[in-house]
Amino acid sequence: MTRRIRLVTFDLDDTLWDLRPVLMQAESELAAWASNRCPELSARYDRAALMALRLELMAARPELAHRISDVRRESLRLALERCGRAPSEAAALAEEGFEIFIAARHTVEPFAGVDACLEELGRSYVLGVITNGNADVFRLPLGRHFRFAVRAETLEAAKPDPLAFHEALRAADVPAEEALHVGDHHEHDIGGARRAGLLTAWYNPAGRDWPGNERADAEFRGFAELPALLATLQAR
Repeated sequence: MTRRIRLVTFDLDDTLWDLRPVLMQAESELAAWASNRCPELSARYDRAALMALRLELMAARPELAHRISDVRRESLRLALERCGRAPSEAAALAEEGFEIFIAARHTVEPFAGVDACLEELGRSYVLGVITNGNADVFRLPLGRHFRFAVRAETLEAAKPDPLAFHEALRAADVPAEEALHVGDHHEHDIGGARRAGLLTAWYNPAGRDWPGNERADAEFRGFAELPALLATLQAR
């Protein structure tokens, strides 16, 4: 008896690319913009202070919990107002600064083998994205491989909430037992997907020990391994 897999969903950050250098570059470009356009903001708010302001905003407005982009826009606007800018000017500048940040946020370098792997898998499976971050995969060349993306920002529910996985199944019109989710996070990706009834593959390039309880159905270190891994899962 074999298992049929029709849908493969992927996490984005730290699964298809390394998030840390992307965010560092985006923050640097935002800081350079601020130094030029509103130096009083740079003088009063460094990166740590802006992070503290985002946390303050999220505590005051829990409805923003999954809307990362809105949190960044609103925290910039609030910081600019606290620096003495008029509300309308602060809002316009905040939007300008956010656009600088989000453009850099999409300057990603996929891990080795990702593009070729997706190209191969796309010939046999429906491919989708489930992400808690604010990257829009359809702004990237990789987006051509995917039929849909479930984003916490628009769904207002984040992994490991089963709702995120159920929305992906709905978008593909595939039952959970015919779907596999690929991700790097043991709880958000693997735990959440398993509780929603999907098969799971843990991306573990560093060969770490499993940090959770119930293990993933499969584990791989490089994307060249993934097509054969899917074939093996279906043959069990």
